[in-house]
Amino acid sequence: MKTINKILYATDFSESSLPAGDYALTLAKLAGAEVHVLHVIGEFTDRRKSRIQPESMALLEREVEIQAFKEMEGFCREVFDEEIPYTTEVVMGHPFEEIIKIAQQSAFDLIVVGTHGRTGLERVFVGSTAERLVRRSPVAVLTVRSGA
Repeated sequence: MKTINKILYATDFSESSLPAGDYALTLAKLAGAEVHVLHVIGEFTDRRKSRIQPESMALLEREVEIQAFKEMEGFCREVFDEEIPYTTEVVMGHPFEEIIKIAQQSAFDLIVVGTHGRTGLERVFVGSTAERLVRRSPVAVLTVRSGA
């Protein structure tokens, strides 16, 4: 039987990611696993970056990062409420790529991520981080639909 010792819970802080947090918490309790909460700040496209002076871009990125750390703190208090020990991390990049990279580097046993439940053209145009993770991750992925 596969043991689960390390869970990577990736969140975008949205309401739809809360049920996935509940699953990560429950699984961690049942398995005696540790949880690492990850938020990936999506990078600005090169086209957008070229319109902003480099000094201003660096300042903007730093402000976004500071805000993400504040959001992470409040989000984790709401989801985990110190029921289990957890660690947090905020990185910048393409979400599915960063999640996979961190999961591999730190030898996580499971990735837990929420889905937004997009369908039709919205899913085609916006895409799905969860779907990309399921298709490309060498680590097991548990997707939790919003409202689960």
